[in-house]
Amino acid sequence: MSLNNSSNVFLDSVPGNSNRFQVNVINESHESSAAVDNNADPPHYEETSFGDETHNRFRISFRPGNQECYDSFLQNGDNAKTDASFHAYDSHTNTYYLQTFGHNTVDAVPKIEYYRNTGSISGPKVNRPSLLEIHEQLAKNVAVAPGSADRVANGDGMPGDEEAENKEGEDKAGAVKFGWVKGVLVRCMLNIWGVMLFIRLSWIVGEAGIGGAYYLISRSLGPEFGGSIGLIFAFANAVAVAMYVVGFAETVVDLLKESNSLMVDPTNDIRIIGSITVVILLGISVAGMEWEAKAQVILLVILLIAIANFFIGTVIPSNNEKKSRGFFNYQASIFAENFGPSFTKGEGFFSVFAIFFPAATGILAGANISGDLEDPQDAIPRGTMLAIFITTVAYIGVAICVGACVVRDATGSMNDTIISGMNCNGSAACGLGYDFSRCRHEPCQYGLMNNFQVMSMVSGFGPLITAGIFSATLSSALASLVSAPKVFQALCKDNIYKALQFFAKGYGKNNEPLRGYFLTFVIAMAFILIAELNTIAPIISNFFLASYALINFSCFHASYAKSPGWRPAYGIYNMWVSLFGAVLCCAVMFVINWWAAVITYVIEFFLYIYVTYKKPDVNWGSSTQALSYVSALDNALELTTVEDHVKNFRPQCIVLTGGPMTRPALLDITHAFTKNSGLCICCEVFVGPRKLCVKEMNSGMAKKQAWLIKNKIKAFYAAVAADCFRDGVRSLLQASGLGRMKPNTLVIGYKKNWRKAPLTEIENYVGIIHDAFDFEIGVVIVRISQGFDISQVLQVQDELEKLEQERLALEATIKDNECEEGSGGIRGLFKKASKLNITKPAPKKDSSMNTIQSMHVGEFNQKLVEASTQFKKKQRKGTIDVWWLFDDGGLTLLIPYILTLRKKWKDCKLRIYVGGKVNRIEEEKIAMASLLSKFRIKFADIHIIGDINIKPNKESWKVFEEMIEPYRLHESCKDLTTAEKLKRESPWKITDTELEAVKEKSYRQVRLNELLQEHSRAANLIVLSLPVARKGSISDWLYMAWLEILTKNLPPVLLVRGNHKNVLTFYS
Repeated sequence: MSLNNSSNVFLDSVPGNSNRFQVNVINESHESSAAVDNNADPPHYEETSFGDETHNRFRISFRPGNQECYDSFLQNGDNAKTDASFHAYDSHTNTYYLQTFGHNTVDAVPKIEYYRNTGSISGPKVNRPSLLEIHEQLAKNVAVAPGSADRVANGDGMPGDEEAENKEGEDKAGAVKFGWVKGVLVRCMLNIWGVMLFIRLSWIVGEAGIGGAYYLISRSLGPEFGGSIGLIFAFANAVAVAMYVVGFAETVVDLLKESNSLMVDPTNDIRIIGSITVVILLGISVAGMEWEAKAQVILLVILLIAIANFFIGTVIPSNNEKKSRGFFNYQASIFAENFGPSFTKGEGFFSVFAIFFPAATGILAGANISGDLEDPQDAIPRGTMLAIFITTVAYIGVAICVGACVVRDATGSMNDTIISGMNCNGSAACGLGYDFSRCRHEPCQYGLMNNFQVMSMVSGFGPLITAGIFSATLSSALASLVSAPKVFQALCKDNIYKALQFFAKGYGKNNEPLRGYFLTFVIAMAFILIAELNTIAPIISNFFLASYALINFSCFHASYAKSPGWRPAYGIYNMWVSLFGAVLCCAVMFVINWWAAVITYVIEFFLYIYVTYKKPDVNWGSSTQALSYVSALDNALELTTVEDHVKNFRPQCIVLTGGPMTRPALLDITHAFTKNSGLCICCEVFVGPRKLCVKEMNSGMAKKQAWLIKNKIKAFYAAVAADCFRDGVRSLLQASGLGRMKPNTLVIGYKKNWRKAPLTEIENYVGIIHDAFDFEIGVVIVRISQGFDISQVLQVQDELEKLEQERLALEATIKDNECEEGSGGIRGLFKKASKLNITKPAPKKDSSMNTIQSMHVGEFNQKLVEASTQFKKKQRKGTIDVWWLFDDGGLTLLIPYILTLRKKWKDCKLRIYVGGKVNRIEEEKIAMASLLSKFRIKFADIHIIGDINIKPNKESWKVFEEMIEPYRLHESCKDLTTAEKLKRESPWKITDTELEAVKEKSYRQVRLNELLQEHSRAANLIVLSLPVARKGSISDWLYMAWLEILTKNLPPVLLVRGNHKNVLTFYS
């Protein structure tokens, strides 16, 4: 870019041309009261620092011994020499371990162990050789342990992994694992064949009819199975314990009624028996998964015998007593009568559905204990689907059989037979010789609608059905009592809800959730006290429907996100079926009980808001993440099709912070005008040997991005490795960003130590400014009096933290051994101390490090620490002084305006300073006010400075001359030959010719500092047009001197120069 630097340019650049701006006389209400009194005693801005800010900025640090390795690397070049005892093709010794597919390489073949998570229940995780190990040369001192060669050759891991694997295997050896039959099939069948099969299915057939029962079953026993979905599912399982126990207690109370042995009354007897039962079940559960699994198998055998007993009973000829109770064996007339629904008062399809639905919840019994299965991926689908098929056939079979054998209402009186001459009411019972018509007018105790023990009556041997009821209810209660704590423990371990972390602790080899068992016991006891099965069942239905809705939606969402990691193994899976299932579950919830559904979704919404607000530190690779990525990608691609418009311009910054935590003030001020509006990328350049730099860079990427997130800074971290600083920044300027989201502004800190810095550092520093301009990228240079770099402070803090940790560890070791006596105790102390590696630090060659280690916290440069946080604080009431000296497109004005919109800067008013002609100050002031009003930028005052181009005073100029004296060539006082020689030897120095050619510009920089001292010394922040050095005309040292004298002894300064493309507009 070109810029006319003649002395008259400044005067002509003032926007006073009437052709450019329409000047209107306006009321100059400039809120002068908001401006800070210039006569106030300004703060003193010291030129002190903790140390040289960028001294050894990119120094490569070596651990003890690494320097020699590095020297050896440089000496050896690209070819690593092998030891004399090692031959690359020696297949008869342990060194023949470098093979894959029988060839010489450390590269491992693909194995499932490489893809497992750490702590996977399906086997140990094995670390494959890293890219560095494969790509780099082998070290000469590779030691191969006996027996490890074959393991590496076959891709089983690197030498040294075996010990870790053995230890992990020992830890898991005692854990009980189940296959698909015992772990999934048995549990699902027992849960599905629960209390509803024996106690409520006959009533459901009576209410909904045989066809209705089939509809309920086919709609309920769907393929929804999966893992836990949170608190609601865990709570539903806990309430299910109460439902099954109450079902068991009902059967026991019915038996007590028959023998007139009630303890109190039916309701309280249910409570007493239920409480005792749940305590016994809790004892079995606490005993461990192995005992619980054995009990489940025994209960399943009893259950199967009971079901077979029922089917046998349907073909045994009925006697008069059973006929009076409504059982007539298989009759076509009874089947036809019972096929359609006949709902009693207060009942309907969905109320019956709500009571039956808990029978379907057993499909997740296997998935709930996935952590205790040998191979969950195979066991859960196989066991669950087979259980669904078997139990569906059983439910349909029982519904058809009971609906074809038993009438809806029966009196139980053998005298209610039809005699000749009586009119038949047309019912199936009437056709079979019994008159149960009085059941229409008075309650009856028998039949499908009235007797919950119909299956016991129909069966061949009644006590077996009772045993089956006991088996079904107790097994289901036991399964739910195990599932609920497991689900709850998994939820607590994820640490989503901090308050529930107490329940995450497990005990024993199987990690039993004893605390979760107790919580489930308390919830179950509370619902057992309700003592009414038809009341508890709809509550469970509501929560399970909500759970299944979320499971279905999760499957749909994962498919919709198009994540490559979502690969359903179920052959006929369709995402739209999942969505339909989710919508159907939600709709049914509201049909069953709208107010309960509302309460459930309010709870879910509250939990969602809570988790969103807390942002737990977990990463599950969720479909939400995948969808966010897809949305971001689509938006980024869509954005590339839209041309840039000035109204949508926003500063998108590359900030050369190095590590973001090392220059927090530089990042804070940039973040202040990019947060929620523009892109901010914290960049670091690693300079040095590529291998070392890349390793250091890769190891710190995640940590530094995590630091940004932890400190709530909306920015990205990027790093490059380069041979020199300028090359690295040049790469960042060209390659950073994505599509339209590319940086348009470079933000750098002012180089405080430029006078002491090596020549290459100055060339790099000024060079990146030139590069930014070449790439049409704006530049912002930020200067604060104390400097930005606090890396030495952080280093001291790290050293002190390590010393404190060692001290605490030593104190703990001494405390553990304080009771020991004799030499054994002393030896034990030293043994433990050696394990903790508590030794006296070895003296280091670097004297600065010795100084740091000996420093006390109070010896920190407190001013530097305070300066590093100055932009985090709310700024005092004052001004941001904008010295908009050159029209760079408006960036110099836009940045301070954005700052005033931030909460921390809202008490700061804008004061605008522009250059102008002495004889046209008022006109130009009005013109600038008009322009700002069109930009809709509020300001406190406008100052037209007409004396910028006069010479500075002698004292100020003398300071500048003394500043540049060490870097001048002084060739004019030498003969021609000597002068040419000096130019060749020191081409970077400031020549007399150059100094004379740009003398007016030098005057201007010195004079501007005088004006800044006069007008803006008390400002909170100064935003100032950055002078541009023409390439090839202004030497680097002279340019640095300009920047130095321009910003010397001032409040924080932002030197801003846009890319001379408009970033402001007054067109709507």
